[in-house]
Amino acid sequence: MPKDRPAPDAPAPLVPLVDAHTHLDACGATDAAGVAAALDRAEAVGVSRVVTVADDLDAARFAVEAAHWDTRVWAAVAIHPTRANVLTDEVKAEIESLARDRRVVAVGETGLDYYWPGKLDGCATVEEQVDGFRWHIDLAKRLHKPLMIHNREADHDLLAVLLDEGAPDTVIFHCFSSGPEMAEACVEAGYVLSFSGTVSFRNAHELREAAQLVPDGQFLFETDAPFLTPHPFRGAPNEPYCLPYTARAFAGITGRDPEAAAASATATAERVYRLT
Repeated sequence: MPKDRPAPDAPAPLVPLVDAHTHLDACGATDAAGVAAALDRAEAVGVSRVVTVADDLDAARFAVEAAHWDTRVWAAVAIHPTRANVLTDEVKAEIESLARDRRVVAVGETGLDYYWPGKLDGCATVEEQVDGFRWHIDLAKRLHKPLMIHNREADHDLLAVLLDEGAPDTVIFHCFSSGPEMAEACVEAGYVLSFSGTVSFRNAHELREAAQLVPDGQFLFETDAPFLTPHPFRGAPNEPYCLPYTARAFAGITGRDPEAAAASATATAERVYRLT
């Protein structure tokens, strides 16, 4: 978790937003009181709901608990691709049980990460990641829930596996970070692209170009907190209350009114996650 800069100031509120992907436990909100406090800070600037996301089994258990502690919180559960080598039958059974919970709105984050193999001790191999990804795709389809994808340097293979397996009805690319060619392919396939603080980074030229190609109904906003804090707060700890910074950056890049962009992303979140 970033700690070398103070927390960002609260932004001016926007139309009620949904943080489509965050990690409340990694933000330090590890009990009911902490979760409520984080959501109070978020709600004060218009971020009325969040989806807290798992990347391992402990985080999956927490996400479901948090979603029952506070009605403003929903959950997504899966095993992160870099940890796909822990997907034993027992782990799969528990993830599936958790994913069936009524407060779980997506299977994720799963996918492929080609950056870490060979760099990170214990990281799942590419083959293990592909096997794990295929299992999560099947789970999402069996449960009729959206598939939330983590993609790092694996554009071609991700699309190929989705095509081979048959994608679920709803596919969400969390923290979309690819260029315009990938954006065009995803938009054509009907996938939803979720934009984080990286879209505000001035050196993210291809990503900013890609953002301009995504129509209403196919984009979400997320923090991926505590990471990827938007400009000008890079290096500071991120939290759901920071989401309006990303929404305004996206609006500026794509020529949208910020309120209209926020309303569009919120409507898409309510539709794809079936929020009530």
